Amino acid sequence: MGFFNDLLGDPKGKKAQREVDRLHKEWSEDVATLARLKEAFIAVQGGEDAESHNMITKPGEYVIWAGVGQFHEAGRTAGQYVGSSQGFSIPVVAGIRYRVGAQRGTFIPGEEIQVYKDTGQVYLSTDRLVFNGMTNTAEWKFDKWIGAGASPDGGDFIFHVSNRKKSSGILFEKDTGEEFNRFLAFALIHVSDGLERVMKEIKGLEERIPTEEPKLQNEIEAPKAD
Repeated sequence: MGFFNDLLGDPKGKKAQREVDRLHKEWSEDVATLARLKEAFIAVQGGEDAESHNMITKPGEYVIWAGVGQFHEAGRTAGQYVGSSQGFSIPVVAGIRYRVGAQRGTFIPGEEIQVYKDTGQVYLSTDRLVFNGMTNTAEWKFDKWIGAGASPDGGDFIFHVSNRKKSSGILFEKDTGEEFNRFLAFALIHVSDGLERVMKEIKGLEERIPTEEPKLQNEIEAPKAD
């Protein structure tokens, strides 16, 4: 029906309404995330964790977000020898031969990739990011933070810190990753500019909420009376 709606027009505005509904859903999710952000940093203001956890934290460190993700770090695929030769054998004495000329060739290292490992609990605090799995644990401290990258869908992250030689990161479900991304951004604001700046940014976003709510616009306006 989409083809015929494009061809014949969509007098009831169903296509436009579907797009508004999609945008409104995203807007509603952002509003809910902002509310959780505000609650988390109000807890920090009161000297409390926003999420329960089993970590040992230092004084002044508070956990603001928790979720489930899959840890990964830089690794390589298996390497291989190329250009090898089998060589040949020559007789030495009766029944004994000596093999010469065999070479394994040149060793080519495997391709560098991110190796996905176990799934576990992820904690984001005001000082660091922690992964706690069954066989792997990892920590990215914000005072060693260099930067981060995310996949186009917002679900997979790579983190760079100065005290780790290998790049590493966490894979989330898409919706979880989007929420984590917002909390991570505010955690970094907290580290660089303090709690007052965080609350100011949250207040500014709250003021923008009503003006950015997606609404269906009437394409044809009623004629104005003379």
